[in-house]
Amino acid sequence: MDLQQFVSDCGAAVTESAPTKAVRELVARAVAEPPALEKAVGTPMQGGIQQIHVSDELTILNVIWAPGMTIMPHNHNMWAVIGVYGGREDNIFWRRIKGDPNGRIEAAGAKSLGPQDVRPLGDDVIHSVVNPTAKLTGAIHVYGGDFFAVHRSEWETGSLHEQPYDVEKNVKLFANANRRGAGA
Repeated sequence: MDLQQFVSDCGAAVTESAPTKAVRELVARAVAEPPALEKAVGTPMQGGIQQIHVSDELTILNVIWAPGMTIMPHNHNMWAVIGVYGGREDNIFWRRIKGDPNGRIEAAGAKSLGPQDVRPLGDDVIHSVVNPTAKLTGAIHVYGGDFFAVHRSEWETGSLHEQPYDVEKNVKLFANANRRGAGA
């Protein structure tokens, strides 16, 4: 797999009339051959987020979920396509509770993604992610915008109250999960 060609193809796809569908096809091709994709992005050694490409129109990340890692419910406020090339990523989908003054949410479904699985997410999707395995999970995440610049929300795991998304806190979750894994 040619990583630069993938970035270029995704860049062209975001200008199409149905960008999510076009990017989904590209991600499906990329994860169809996990060894080739892993060779292109590198063998996962620990949990973390590798920025492959970031622009105003497109973000491509190689997300490595540490064993047992959980990310609280959050939104992206842009479409996304997730493709898993190793391990497993369990997504819980949430919906806002109508009329709740605290912006609370409730579970609305779930989807488990394994190697070669691809899942598009609409720009209004709220989800949480768990790696339920004892191994690293590798996934390519493609977003229709600058993932790091857009205002987003996250929901506190106990009360499910809405609050501003905290990038630093979420990056620390990867570091903490890696430390827990090293101590196991």
